[in-house]
Amino acid sequence: MIVFVCAGCGAELTAPLSRVALPAHAHQTYGNGVQLPVLMEPGTFAVEPGPWGPPWRRRDQFPGAAAALGIHPSADGLRGGTTDAFVIAPGDTRGTVLIPEKSSGYCCGLDGTDGPNMACEACGLPVASRIDDCSLWQAVWLAPNAVRFHTVGDATTAPLPWSELAAGTVGTPPYEPITSWGGRQLGLYHWWSWSPRWEAAAGRALAHLLAASGGQPVSVPHGLTAEVFQRALDALLSRDGPTSHAALAGPNLPAPDTDAGLLLVPEHPETGEPWAPAGGTSAYLVPLPLGVWLWLAFPEPHLPADPPPQALPLELLRDDPPPPPPGHLFRIDAGVFRHTLLRLSTSCDPWLRKVLENLPTHVRTGLF
Repeated sequence: MIVFVCAGCGAELTAPLSRVALPAHAHQTYGNGVQLPVLMEPGTFAVEPGPWGPPWRRRDQFPGAAAALGIHPSADGLRGGTTDAFVIAPGDTRGTVLIPEKSSGYCCGLDGTDGPNMACEACGLPVASRIDDCSLWQAVWLAPNAVRFHTVGDATTAPLPWSELAAGTVGTPPYEPITSWGGRQLGLYHWWSWSPRWEAAAGRALAHLLAASGGQPVSVPHGLTAEVFQRALDALLSRDGPTSHAALAGPNLPAPDTDAGLLLVPEHPETGEPWAPAGGTSAYLVPLPLGVWLWLAFPEPHLPADPPPQALPLELLRDDPPPPPPGHLFRIDAGVFRHTLLRLSTSCDPWLRKVLENLPTHVRTGLF
């Protein structure tokens, strides 16, 4: 485990933390006025390898900036901040204070667009950005040029094997109650909708599916997987030519059919590495968060509509009525899709460039 300290004075700024993979929804903006929960699990941190934070860069201001970052040259609004920012849960911070004059945001909280809004309590050095505004995942982003870290305890713990992960991880439900401010009632109100985590995970996975398709048709397994992906694949890909087949693959599943050229696989929550069959494979590996993949591979019958007042045996929860289904077809997160696709090597292909150019139209029609 590690503890982050102030680069200026060495004061401790965090609790002991373990590194995990950056969540697929780390940079997601969801809805309008929605209260999103904390991004990171307590006691963990992740690293954003790309530039993060202000200032913003426009293509005309910084020629070649996108190419230097390995991003499609059509990208605009590039982040100009430093690379390798560290993200943690707000509750894991220690010895920090907010900077009042850096309190940019909308109506509900802080969004960090003014730069670091948290300072070291001991020396006053700006060290982090607290994010808790509406429609943003709550997090603290530590500025890599303002913090250092040192090891505490055992730093050589091996990642958990897939067998233990698959047995000990609970699947992420595909829809959940969403909380927002205001509306027709005073205070908080809720409604059931597709999970923001699923929409973000699908955005990242769809970018990989398109990149591997070469513009040719792609089919995915029937059921929930098709409900999530097939509508977008049919709309964005050609209907002509041979169809590539995508299959679910991973721990505790039978070996996929040999004609599957794409495999929807879980990524390791600690390392971020995608699962791969023993002996390797020539198929393209499309990563999914483990919780999302588990629900696709081993779906639950239904979810309880409301949590019980006290803990009950799992089999008793099956008697609860299912929650109301979402009121619209599944929509893939456009921001996560675009963010991922711009960073894939095939994004300069003419047909993918057209997909990016037409993305606003697809958003308006409800595909995203």
